[in-house]
Amino acid sequence: MIERYTRPEMSAIWTDQNRYETWLKVELAVTETLVQAGEVPQAALDGIRAKAQIRPERIEEIEKEVKHDVIAFLTSITEQVGEAGRFLHMGMTSSDMLDTALALMMSQAAELLEADLCNLLDALKLQAMKHKKTLMIGRSHGIHGEPVTFGLKMALWYEETKRNLERLRLARADISYGKISGAMGTYAHLSPDIEADVLARLGLKPEPVSSQIVQRDRHAHFIQTLALIASSLDKFGTEIRHLQRTEVGEAEEPFDPGQKGSSSMPHKRNPVASENLCGLARIIRSHSIAALENVPLWHERDISHSSVERVILPDSTILLDYMLNRFATVMHRLVVYPERMLQNLDLTGGTLYSQKVLLRLIQKGMQREEAYKIVQSLAMEVFRNGGSFKEKISSNTTVCKHLDEKELEACFDPWQYLQHVDESYQRVFE
Repeated sequence: MIERYTRPEMSAIWTDQNRYETWLKVELAVTETLVQAGEVPQAALDGIRAKAQIRPERIEEIEKEVKHDVIAFLTSITEQVGEAGRFLHMGMTSSDMLDTALALMMSQAAELLEADLCNLLDALKLQAMKHKKTLMIGRSHGIHGEPVTFGLKMALWYEETKRNLERLRLARADISYGKISGAMGTYAHLSPDIEADVLARLGLKPEPVSSQIVQRDRHAHFIQTLALIASSLDKFGTEIRHLQRTEVGEAEEPFDPGQKGSSSMPHKRNPVASENLCGLARIIRSHSIAALENVPLWHERDISHSSVERVILPDSTILLDYMLNRFATVMHRLVVYPERMLQNLDLTGGTLYSQKVLLRLIQKGMQREEAYKIVQSLAMEVFRNGGSFKEKISSNTTVCKHLDEKELEACFDPWQYLQHVDESYQRVFE
């Protein structure tokens, strides 16, 4: 199932092949800068470029012996390029290459996630425009409140997704930093000018000051942003699950021909996609805790963060890519039932208009406590015994002393509650 909604490009970022290719890209950028600085011969760089190939199997074979992945990588390249290999990794420490390459890979993942969010925005806007005037009940604590439109709900999700896109762009900028500053970050063997030139070639910014590593608050910011996006999807999915409940029945996920909902109950049509997304959001949120735990390291660094990142970065980006694409599919094909929304709007006998009646009575001079008591008592009577709240209000002598028939009728117009929908839409979409 996950392959159906996850693009191969996202998974490919975290393969051994791409990781080693990105490592080589960093090493070549450093060597190229050193050539320009006159510290490495051009022929060496040309030889490395011509002969170096990524051979994951050979790197793995060497690593079994040396127990160090970067040394295994460099040894594999040197085996291929010969004498020129001595100019690789000049003045660098492993984390110079690892953290700079990781920044490139995270940025690649963020770019794909940005596209996913834009796709979701398109789906949400489509539903928002389609259902701008689709009346439904708004709920507070799960209890009927006052009229809204389904389009407003979609506009709210659209605006939240816009914020998530902005957050992702900020987080992407925050992790687009590398370092080529050496073992303790002091530029003991390569100068800040060398670092600046290398990182400019790679499209990254130099860490203003570092230890042996790029500090992990940047990575925590990135993962927390992914967790926040996942939590929004959790929120949206939870709403669809509630709207699809049999007792509500106002919207549901698409149900394809041949699809089955239950092994035992043929009538079932379950919100499985939304439930799936709500569950996966928990995983990404848990990864955000692990990312925070990576921030405090010993002295200039230890490597306790490394093993964690090998799990949480691929998992979080691949899962979120999957979640965004699957939810966008749901939203593009969401089935909405406006007639059921109108039926549910009338479930409480018109008591949803109680605040409008309350305010009109206050405006006509009645004390708030007195007006509240009357309106509440009539609403509770309808809850207990059924009937029409409008009829109860219209037959109450105290109310009729303050409100004439036309004023009362206006209280029960649902569009009185929604006269500013256009303004909300202008704020969101214009």
